[in-house]
Amino acid sequence: MSESGQSRRHWRLDWPTSGGGRLAQAQLKSCPEDFRVDEQLDGFPDRSEAQALTGAGEHLCLRLEKTGDNTDYVARELATLSGCRSFDVGFCGLKDRHAVTRQWFSIYRPGLEQDDPAFIRAVSERWSVHAVCRHPRKLRRGEHQRNHFLITLREVRSDRPELEAALVRLQQQGAPNYFGPQRFGHHGANLDRAVAMDPSAMDSRRRQGGRGRKGKHRAGRDASKNVLYFSAARSWLFNEVLASRVEDGSWLTPMAGDPGLTLDEPVPTGPLWGDGGTGAEPPLGDVEREVVDQWPEVLALFATTRMKPERRPLVVQPRALTWGWLGDGSLQLGFSLAPGQYATTVLSDIFELEDLSLGRDNKERS
Repeated sequence: MSESGQSRRHWRLDWPTSGGGRLAQAQLKSCPEDFRVDEQLDGFPDRSEAQALTGAGEHLCLRLEKTGDNTDYVARELATLSGCRSFDVGFCGLKDRHAVTRQWFSIYRPGLEQDDPAFIRAVSERWSVHAVCRHPRKLRRGEHQRNHFLITLREVRSDRPELEAALVRLQQQGAPNYFGPQRFGHHGANLDRAVAMDPSAMDSRRRQGGRGRKGKHRAGRDASKNVLYFSAARSWLFNEVLASRVEDGSWLTPMAGDPGLTLDEPVPTGPLWGDGGTGAEPPLGDVEREVVDQWPEVLALFATTRMKPERRPLVVQPRALTWGWLGDGSLQLGFSLAPGQYATTVLSDIFELEDLSLGRDNKERS
């Protein structure tokens, strides 16, 4: 796409907050220790005394603490250390590089139980190993139950009573469950690329026919980028629908036609757009289409992909939210979120954040 084509589009990348505006300013991720993430996986030990192996199965699972390394890099290094394919290493979610994070990895090591202690010692030379076990299955994305965050905000500038009242409100009602702006690229570049691409290009198999090995690898990379751009467009439409619900004050209450009404605990949901639209019935479906129809270029992406519509909760509810002021005036917050929910989304409902990690080529992933 030409530069002039990009300049004609102005994507909204900052959406309305639940309180009508942000009440405070703060610095985020001034050092890795200010952003701690602890992945919680039910049925797995939090800590293994003397790295004693428990469980049984073909997959060795390690709970690692890492700083300065992203999840994909650690997974590749574990595969190299074990001598297995990178595909044979599993994990539940991508974790931030500029943070102190604990998460589980599974490594396919059938019949190698006797060698596990030596392998664990080798891993321990690179990362702290907090727990180990054997498991019959590879870990898959999204299988963990929650992530617990312990976040320290520096240089907080606010009216403290007003800020604490906002935190109580956040504790009680949650925040709008927006996708973070980093998903959309710099100034919405991923959205520019999405509306410019051929939707059929997401099927890499169509683009690999008759190619050599090098061509296949390039086609695979191109297909992966196309999926990224498509996902950005889908997420942006969700944010636009959610923004309209925040603006009219209906984002906390399910509307008639909302599939979320059929759940045991009804929740308001919004569309992850697909071929055929929203997955919601009228009147909610009509409301969502009215918002999305304003963006025909984005809608055109979904006409040929046969992507099934899905739903996403409009509300992100931090569990067990606590906070306390430190002696230097910094604010420390602790809370847990379900997979696919973002700590910066929660904080950005109240704080104008200066993310100091962005200058170090880091991006948040939870």
